Amino acid sequence: MTHAQPRRRRRASRLITGALTAALTVFGLGAISTGTAAAADNLLLNAGFEAGSTGSWTCTEGTNAQSSTVHTGSHALTGAPAGLDYAQCSQQVTVQPNSEYKLSGWVQGPYVYLGATGTGGTDPSTWTSSSTWTQLNTSFTTGANTTKVTVYVHGWYGQAAYFADDLVLSGPGEDPEPPQLPTAPTGLTAGTPTSSSVPLSWNPVSGATSYQVYRDGNRVSTATSTSTTVTGLSASTAYSFQVSAVNAAGESARSAAVTVTTKESSGGGDVPKHALTGYWQNFDNGAALQRLGDVQSQYDIIAVAFADATTQPGAITFNLDPTLASKLGGYTKADFIADIQAKQAQGKKVILSVGGEKGTISVGSTEAATNFANSAYALAQEYGFDGVDIDLENGVNPTYMSQALHSLASKMGAGFVLTMAPQTIDMQSTQGGYFQLALKTKDILTVVNMQYYNSGSMLGCDGKVYSQGTLDFLTALACIQLEGGLDPSQVGLGVPASSRAAGGGQVAPSVVNNALDCLARGTNCGTFKPSRTYPGIRGAMTWSTNWDQTNGNAFSNTVGPHVHALP
Repeated sequence: MTHAQPRRRRRASRLITGALTAALTVFGLGAISTGTAAAADNLLLNAGFEAGSTGSWTCTEGTNAQSSTVHTGSHALTGAPAGLDYAQCSQQVTVQPNSEYKLSGWVQGPYVYLGATGTGGTDPSTWTSSSTWTQLNTSFTTGANTTKVTVYVHGWYGQAAYFADDLVLSGPGEDPEPPQLPTAPTGLTAGTPTSSSVPLSWNPVSGATSYQVYRDGNRVSTATSTSTTVTGLSASTAYSFQVSAVNAAGESARSAAVTVTTKESSGGGDVPKHALTGYWQNFDNGAALQRLGDVQSQYDIIAVAFADATTQPGAITFNLDPTLASKLGGYTKADFIADIQAKQAQGKKVILSVGGEKGTISVGSTEAATNFANSAYALAQEYGFDGVDIDLENGVNPTYMSQALHSLASKMGAGFVLTMAPQTIDMQSTQGGYFQLALKTKDILTVVNMQYYNSGSMLGCDGKVYSQGTLDFLTALACIQLEGGLDPSQVGLGVPASSRAAGGGQVAPSVVNNALDCLARGTNCGTFKPSRTYPGIRGAMTWSTNWDQTNGNAFSNTVGPHVHALP
């Protein structure tokens, strides 16, 4: 439900005399200005979020107006920090130079911040951490040339959701006139869907500054134009879409709904329903040395680590490490290719991993995307790789990398295998580049095996913080991907094969099995238990097959049979 904002009364301009200033000071109000400017009750629009939306505020993901926890009125802001996003809302306000302003607001939750930037002097910031409504107060004086300031409120990384209500910026100026709510958009139509996306367009609404896009009644994105593409959808699934218009007054009613069914998926690459993935090391770092043909039989997908960058933007190459080849008794390129073919004859998939800790490959343009696709396809033809693994730990451009991967998939055909191994922080929010890449390639994606290691504590899908190396860490973080748009068949649990394989996050193989049971069956859970089960979850991954062998094959011998026995 939306609510029109009441018209605020204007105060007549007046000269504040010394006597009045003293009287105000006695009552703890202080002098708002030393000049003749009118004093506003509140320069902020939608200051109590009574519009029923965040209209008038510019907000990051995870923020919205809600009615269950309020200080006064019927609505208040809530923000849920995720990843490196503080769930901030800000509003730019017109002010006068050389003037004093007071800023206050009622907040509730862990580490809630209130402040202003661009003041031309010392920018104020204050915070509190409270389980009950608490008022924050601060003030600032504008600079000689300051006419605009930005007021903000936000939570803090790794903390639970916060609430904010009744924000006030008082000082010289006039109470702003609230605009009228926009009308509901008309003409919503859907273009040709893919297996994971639907393009939408609608007629413009006069006075609208943005549009909210809804899928099955839930807001999924914000658009600044009259078209958008909703991604991260499941194949062969019917969805209902609506849009609303937003301006400073708030959000309009929603448009008439349009229902669209996505196409069947072409992804997967003929991989077993439940699969075990392992990385094979093309270098010697102290782990057991293996020929590819010696990789343990439990592994269904073998990722050869790693491809190398070239001098051409986006292009990759691969060569057997000569030191490794020598230590393996003269392991030649022909031997390696023969091992790939032997594994494939056993029903295994062998793919080339791109990236790693020291990987410098970057795909940030159309040219680089073309170079990546062409060079990866050439390597697949040369060596017989079934696909690629994206393990870029130094950033990813979802637009151009998805372009490159779709081009490569079209070259390689239906058997193409695409896996990813993002770091834990990369999959904390659907707005992150890596998560966006997974959603943009959902139609060709086999599995995302997130690295549940080398990360420290992280947020789970319930907003709580979990420590790495625990059962709850695996299940509560997998839930983010499972509820964030990926199909269960595209989610796997990536863990180190031994304590020597990573700096932290190693768990006993039995813990991995318990996590798979919890997610697939709802059994053997820890403190965290998902609200539903995901029997189609793909499986698990480890770094690496070499470290697994060093550790007596404990991972593959324990987790492998369990993965293959999932429902």
